[in-house]
Amino acid sequence: MNRRDFLKKGFQISAASIAALNGYVPNLFARTESFYETRDLAYVTNGSPAEMVRKAVELMGGIGTYVKKGDIVAIKPNIGWARRPEQAADTNPEVVAAIIELCKSAGARKVKVFDNTCNEAKRCYRLSGIEKAAKEAGAEVSFVYSQKFKTVKIPQGSAIKSWEFYSDALDADVFINVPIAKHHSLTGLTMGIKNIMGILGGNRGQIHNNFDQKIAELNSIIRPQLTILDCVNIMLRNGPQGGNLDDIKNINTIIAGVDRVAVDSLGATMFGKQGSDIGHIREAHKIGLGEIDLSKANIKKYNFKA
Repeated sequence: MNRRDFLKKGFQISAASIAALNGYVPNLFARTESFYETRDLAYVTNGSPAEMVRKAVELMGGIGTYVKKGDIVAIKPNIGWARRPEQAADTNPEVVAAIIELCKSAGARKVKVFDNTCNEAKRCYRLSGIEKAAKEAGAEVSFVYSQKFKTVKIPQGSAIKSWEFYSDALDADVFINVPIAKHHSLTGLTMGIKNIMGILGGNRGQIHNNFDQKIAELNSIIRPQLTILDCVNIMLRNGPQGGNLDDIKNINTIIAGVDRVAVDSLGATMFGKQGSDIGHIREAHKIGLGEIDLSKANIKKYNFKA
């Protein structure tokens, strides 16, 4: 067993023991390990946001691969900023609605949408368009409440030993991560790995010290069954909040995969970078959370205009 595999198994075994003591099973163990080791990625371009989401999920095996009848599904978009959809600081509301509709069609008992926002939550939910779109699609949309956070120990954590996680994310049968791809002044880019900041409580500013290693270790606690990266409009600079439409580029793309490291690595290419150029993607790969080398991925492409 090499060092990477050793670290990977160490995270899993210790997390399982801690989970049992706390009376819940994080999504890290909701599927077999072989499920998470799939190297398939979907790369869909030039359709409407809803069309691209549906095609990307189809290329990944269909929504029934991830959501079963009676499941409670937690969908985590980026709703962190009080910005309008065209400013691309938050996940595109049409992307979120399409995912909700797919989950409902698969028989999900409940679909929850939430985010621990940076700006004032009511304004973020309203201005982003996500609250309205998600409710109309049939989701339960709620603000994040402090009493619903649980302190979780980080197995084998060296940079961070424990943190508060939102129970609705931990306890869901299925967790779908729905970030937007954009520039970030601290980390270079923010996509799927960083998007779990929105299920963390406590003083999140403390995470920014030695951020790359800490966010990777925090990601070891929860594994999305699916990461769907919104690249409909991407923010090229002045992120994460932005505001200037001159910073936005329309590339009309959706990327999806089980492996969030691979998803983020492919997303980085939208900015002329590789996954290895971004510190927290490198760290997540280092501890065994996914594949950073896109030459090892099976990228399934679909262009609606081809």
